[in-house]
Amino acid sequence: MKALTPPQWLLFALAATLLFRLWLSAVAPVTADEAYFILWGRVPALGYYDHPPMVGWILAPLAALSDASALADASWLLRLPAVLAPPFAALMVRGALRHWFGRDDDTADLAALAVLLAPMNIWNVLITTDTPLLLFSVASLLVFARAAQQDSAKLFLLSGVLLGLAFLSKYFAVLLGLAFLVWAILSKKPKAFLLVFLGGLPFGLLNLYWNYETCWCNVMFNAINRHEGDGSGLSLATPALYAASLAYLVAPLLWFAWRGRAAMRAAWQRPAERALILAWLVPLAVFAALSPVKRIGLHWLLSFLPALVLSVALALERRQLVASGRVFALLAALHVLAIAVVAAVPLDAWRATRFHARLVFPGRIAELTAAMAPDLAGKLLATDSYASAALLEYHTRRPVAVFGRGTSHARQDDIDTDWRAYDGKDLVIFRREPPLKQEYQPYFRDVEVKRIPLGSGSYHAVLGSGFSYQAYRTGVLADIRDRYYRIPAWLPVGHCYFFERYFPR
Repeated sequence: MKALTPPQWLLFALAATLLFRLWLSAVAPVTADEAYFILWGRVPALGYYDHPPMVGWILAPLAALSDASALADASWLLRLPAVLAPPFAALMVRGALRHWFGRDDDTADLAALAVLLAPMNIWNVLITTDTPLLLFSVASLLVFARAAQQDSAKLFLLSGVLLGLAFLSKYFAVLLGLAFLVWAILSKKPKAFLLVFLGGLPFGLLNLYWNYETCWCNVMFNAINRHEGDGSGLSLATPALYAASLAYLVAPLLWFAWRGRAAMRAAWQRPAERALILAWLVPLAVFAALSPVKRIGLHWLLSFLPALVLSVALALERRQLVASGRVFALLAALHVLAIAVVAAVPLDAWRATRFHARLVFPGRIAELTAAMAPDLAGKLLATDSYASAALLEYHTRRPVAVFGRGTSHARQDDIDTDWRAYDGKDLVIFRREPPLKQEYQPYFRDVEVKRIPLGSGSYHAVLGSGFSYQAYRTGVLADIRDRYYRIPAWLPVGHCYFFERYFPR
């Protein structure tokens, strides 16, 4: 039997992975983070509490289509950007290698396979801020490399525009911008970086303006609040975890890049390939420097993978791509098998695990709300966490507030909910854990706690009558202000929803 050629392997892998990812996107329950981002898509805005707005923008048309059709809450539809991002990135790499860098079809196909079959690209169908970051980062990188190859001012400017879109996806785009800056310094081409900067500047100014008018909440979250109490600190475990993440995601590519370092040094002399090498080397070095004091997320690395693939494809021999592709194909097969087995296991088999409640909850929200229906009539719904609030609001299509202090993460509810409007109202506060009645008594005229059986476990509802905004302002909102809205004095504030509502100056 004749062996498949690289183009045939690529076509097979594209079809197989797309079908698998579509199936997985349809059967996997929507996570709390995904529900949170989908809610952003239902209300498009110039920004959101945690991150820049791009994920909300790309979800907006899909959320509108889902809401207006028989495909309501179809997870596969809302996850389409995440499902399609890896094949798009792979095809962009293939096209650049063939048309811009003069590589033959087989080399381009093998490089695309390496991007497509990278372990995380097999199973990651979750819609997150990393989805648009991957697409715009790869596009910006490829255009920058082409600009370096041709010394094209127009392409440097276009690369900056794409980098600006990546920046509106996630702030990690600045690491790619840092790589471009290092390239400009080493190549003695400051004008190139100036053009990139000018291309991305409008998007940065848009985000700056939104922060200025919105309590600087992106800055407060990403630079200050999220690092408090997150376990950051000097540790030997986090560098080891970072090394394990690299090994899992790109071990064969890094191994061949190291073994072929003489060829990589030769590639370094060529402007475009120097840009590609820096596009993965600089971010990975920054993460390595941070790893002793910060846990580096696996998903943080994903948008820099295509640059490493391109470097190997351009600097080394085809056999290294073949070997990498084989390793990734084997891992892909193992991942597919493992996920299929897990999907076939009945949900009750996970009853003894700590995440059983999280698996049950998304799939039984309709049952839960039906059990709560007699108590919900005429009352406002709230929960004690953003995760439960996002999932309940996503599935029930009714506003769900976060009652209490919450955490430093996912505080979009601070923007969406005005507690002054709740004064005197009756609330139902949903909880997974048993509540202490005395925790709620200061904020209501009357408090009742109900247990709600669901499956093999139970959930809880706090029924609060006559909500007291003033008591809540003193007991909860003042604490939130002191913890999460300590805006540095050197930051000029245009408007701040939190202070203007609750603590006008």
